[in-house]
Amino acid sequence: MSLRKIFKLYRTMEQEDIILSFNGIVTADFLASVLHLMETKMQTLDESSKRKKKVFNVLVECIQNLYHHIDDDDLLKANLGGKNPRTALIMVLKNEEGFLIQTGNYIEKELALELEAKLIKINSLGKEELREYYQTILSNGAVSEKGTAGLGMIDIARKSGNKLEYEFLDVDENYCFFSLNVKID
Repeated sequence: MSLRKIFKLYRTMEQEDIILSFNGIVTADFLASVLHLMETKMQTLDESSKRKKKVFNVLVECIQNLYHHIDDDDLLKANLGGKNPRTALIMVLKNEEGFLIQTGNYIEKELALELEAKLIKINSLGKEELREYYQTILSNGAVSEKGTAGLGMIDIARKSGNKLEYEFLDVDENYCFFSLNVKID
């Protein structure tokens, strides 16, 4: 990257109010490091402790979703133009309206269909219905082979208090790129 592009990138991040940005492989060590970094960053912001806690909790859920749901074996088969399919994008933006947590990662199209159905259901529910849906899934006790119960997106919607914005962009015949935008007022 040329030195001019570095400055251009810096200015773009400054104009977009990006306070945290990461593009790379999500590991357990990364998870701990970025959460510590964000916790420190949040302490410097002039925000209520309630909002700081909300942002931090949603970020934790978003990163845990990335960590738990990037498939090592299946994604390594993807034809992604030499890009590592296990990479993810995480950004936290702060503006006058609040915070945005944005994530992106590769996902198999078959799994994307299941995820989209789940997201449509989550976005169709009100606050109380989301709580009930969460409790229903929790009481069913079904845990996936990855050790999760599928509560992450529900938790993100509940903690943010907003509908989840998302998009699936086709990459090839088997994979797409999943983008998630979570608003926190």
